[in-house]
Amino acid sequence: MALKATIFKLNLTVSDLDRGHFADYALTVARHPSENDLRMMVRILAFALFASPDLSFGKGLSSDDECALQAVDAGGVLRDWIEVGQPDLSRIRKGAQRSDNAVVLAYGGRAVDVWWEQIAPDLARFRNLTVLRLSAEDGEAMAALAARNMALECTIQEGTVWLAQGARSVEMTLETLLRPFAG
Repeated sequence: MALKATIFKLNLTVSDLDRGHFADYALTVARHPSENDLRMMVRILAFALFASPDLSFGKGLSSDDECALQAVDAGGVLRDWIEVGQPDLSRIRKGAQRSDNAVVLAYGGRAVDVWWEQIAPDLARFRNLTVLRLSAEDGEAMAALAARNMALECTIQEGTVWLAQGARSVEMTLETLLRPFAG
C-alpha cells in the first residue's frame, strides 16, 4: 500500500518590497511521504520569494519531469522554473532550457558546499539561472514553523526575508551563488 501525501493548509501573506508585490495566497501544500518539514518549508519560502498569480507547486518528488514550483503564463509558456535542494546538472539544464528564468534554492548545510564545488563550473553557461543558498541554521528555524494549518507572513526587503507565524519569526538572508547574466 502506497503512503499518501500529508496535506497542509496555508494562508500566506507576501509583502515583497523589493519587487513591489503584495498579495495573499490560500495554498494547499501536499508533503510527499519522503519529504520532511524542512524541504516543504523551503518550497513555501521559494513560493513567497517568487510569488505571482501564475506560480504553482509542481509535482516535485512525485515526478522526475516537474520542478518544485513553476509559473506558466496564459499562453502556456514556462516563465519560471524553480527547484529546491541540490539538483543534478541534467535537471538544471532542462529547467534552464525550457524556461525564461530558472532558479535553484539550495539547502542542506555542508552538503551544499560539496554540491556547489562540483556543479558550479558547469552552471556558468546558463544565462537565465539564479542559484540561492539557505543556511542550515535558517532552514532549521524555518522548519520549526511548520504546522498542518499555517498563517505565514513573509516580508522581503533589501534581500532580507522575514517569515512569521504568530509570535514566532525567522529572519533570513539568502546567499546568491550565481546570478543571471545581465544583457
